[in-house]
This record gives sequence, structure tokens and C-alpha cells, in this order.
Amino acid sequence: MGFKCGIVGLPNVGKSTLFNALTKSSIPAENFPFCTIEPNVGKVALPDKRLKNINDIVDSKKIIPASLDLVDIAGLVKGASKGEGLGNAFLSNIREMNALAHVVRCFDDDNVTHVDGSIDPIRDAEIINLELIFSDLETVTKRLTKCEKLLKTNDKKNKLEHEVLVKIKSELDQGNLININDFDEESKIVLNSYQLLSSKPTFYIANISDDGSSTKKLNDLEEFAKKSGSTVIPTSIKIEQEISLLDDAERNEYLELMEMDEPVLNKIIFKGYEILGLQTYFTAGPQEIRAWTIKSNATAPNAAGVIHTDFERGFIKAEIIAFNDYIECNGESGAKEKGKLRLEGKEYIVKDGDVIHFKFNV
Repeated sequence: MGFKCGIVGLPNVGKSTLFNALTKSSIPAENFPFCTIEPNVGKVALPDKRLKNINDIVDSKKIIPASLDLVDIAGLVKGASKGEGLGNAFLSNIREMNALAHVVRCFDDDNVTHVDGSIDPIRDAEIINLELIFSDLETVTKRLTKCEKLLKTNDKKNKLEHEVLVKIKSELDQGNLININDFDEESKIVLNSYQLLSSKPTFYIANISDDGSSTKKLNDLEEFAKKSGSTVIPTSIKIEQEISLLDDAERNEYLELMEMDEPVLNKIIFKGYEILGLQTYFTAGPQEIRAWTIKSNATAPNAAGVIHTDFERGFIKAEIIAFNDYIECNGESGAKEKGKLRLEGKEYIVKDGDVIHFKFNV
């Protein structure tokens, strides 16, 4: 569906190493600023254990997981909104993202240079956020000037846009990121049309040391993130990359030794998926089991349209089995026998994990 999560941060904080670990690619991740010039794009499979649970019943020939596009964007420096460093390219790349994973360095290492010469997670996070805000202020101020000239016309559409712009500018002037949930549905449509950088859903990834020395810096970053309603996922990106290079047996042995259920990388992928407001439904058969990505609150016809537009246009009904029911009843036939298979129409809101078979006619 083309949902993109951009990995952002200052130069040299671990963005490209994280991208490598998540995508198992081998792009440059050197110890100097602006190693990444053009954004690197990788499609990452969603590590969903439910696919295996379904396949234990169906024994399908092929399993296709849901996926997310991750983009490693060039490092940002102070003054990027004025064109410093790779600022203009950086900001234009961010504009194309649906959500952001903001990497912040929380570890000390004299062998890894820092663009500002010292480690300060709050300062570093604020540099990125303020550059997004400064860029948006320029956009909003220009648009607001145009709207003000048209206020005498009493145009309802212009009046609404003016009200939204005034609210946005007030937040930006105070140094606040824009929270789209602070706006009503009508205003959200106006806001989304601007593609504001500071309104992108964001979560933080704290790149910590593996010796416990990052605790204070991590706590500070978590307090900072709370103010904007964001969350922080702490991880040693270097170790996560090493884990990603292990084969399945070695990885499971390591995770068991560390008393971990799954790599932190999985949590990062799921958080990106979650912050984009996405969920998964499944189709299952002897030829193929597949996880399909849809927006939360999608209707059954919307979900069918992800497979093919003809499915949505000619939608008749959907056979629905909740995931837990599918597993407990040992598949479709068992679910039918126990009355757990439901027929749903066009108004049905698909639930995460639903196993669906669509009926359509074109």
C-alpha cells in the first residue's frame, strides 16, 4: 500500500546501522557525517507469528507476510531549514513519509564522532524537531497571508482554512510539534493538505550502550518524548545488527540466553506499523497464506479492495473468522461446525487478525 516510515536523526547516531539491521542490507554506515546522501529504501516484512499458527493448520505452499517501507534519510544538522548541510534534500524526503522513527544517540564512545561534539539526547532531539517546525512556519506563514487577504469575501472554505492556520501557527510559534488529534475531522482534512513535517506521527529510538551507562540519558529522553505524546524504544543498535546477521538457530539461542521473546527490531517494525494506524487481516488456503495491510477501521469492501479493485467494486459479502476462533477450531471447517464463521456485509469493520474469504461479482 506504499506506507513509508522514515528513519531520521542527526548524522552519525546509528540510522544507517539500524536500517541495515532491519532490512539486512549493506548500505554504507561509516563514522562521518552525511555518509547517507540519497535516501535508502527497504521493504521490511512484519514479523507476525500468527502466519505460522495458521500454516500449522493449512500447510500452505506459500506464506506472504505484510510489509512496511523503511527509508533511511540523510542526517539533519542545525540550520537545515535554511539549507545547511543536506537540509533541503532532507526536508523534502521527510515530506514524503507517513511516519517517522527518530533515532537519538544516548551512548558515549570517543571513537564515534558527534556532529556537535558532545552527547545530549534532549538537545539532539530538539534540533531535529525545531528544524521541522521552522520549515513548517515558513509554509504556514505564506499560506496564512493569502488567506487573510480573502477574509473579506466571507468564503466558508477560506474561513475554515484561516482558523486552522492560526491554530497551527500558534503551536509552531511555541516550539510545539503539531498533534493531528487536536483537530476535528473537518480541520484534519485541511491540515493534511499542507503535508506539514511537524505533524508526522513520530516515535523515538534511543541508541543506548550495552553496559547500563545510558540510563540517565534514556530517562531524560523518555520524559522529553512524553510531552508530545511520543514513545521511546531503547536498544543497542550495534547489537541488534549483530543479531540480525545470525541464522535462525543462533538467533533463538541468543534470545533465550538474554531472556528475550524477540529482537527489539521486531518492536520497532511493529511500532512503525502501529503509528501509521495500520492493521492486518489474513487470507488462507492450500496455495497461499497472506497477510494484508489495511488502515484501522477499514470496512470489508475497503479490505477487499487491497487485494483487487474488482473485489471492492463487486463486493457481495465476506466470510469472517476471528483469528483466535480460527486457531481454536483448527481452521475453516471447524469454525463452521462451531458457528464461528460469520457472514458480514458492506458495513462490517474489519478487526485485526480476521481470516477472511470474500464473495464478489463483477
